[in-house]
Amino acid sequence: MKVTTKGQVTIPQAIREKLGIMPASEIDFIEDKGRFYLIKITCENSVSRFRSVRGAATIKMSTDEIMALTRDD
Repeated sequence: MKVTTKGQVTIPQAIREKLGIMPASEIDFIEDKGRFYLIKITCENSVSRFRSVRGAATIKMSTDEIMALTRDD
């Protein structure tokens, strides 16, 4: 495997499939006793916790009304 001038490598398809790595997946590298490991960051550690409440607001207020609530008059 070669590293590009930008420091990129291609993860072989078999490894991507085994780890469940898809486009836009988050990964990290961990060092342990001089060895490096590639790990997939799970949903619990990523921004997806906000996706579960997307669109959950039920208050019918305009942006100006909401901003007025956040300002100290």
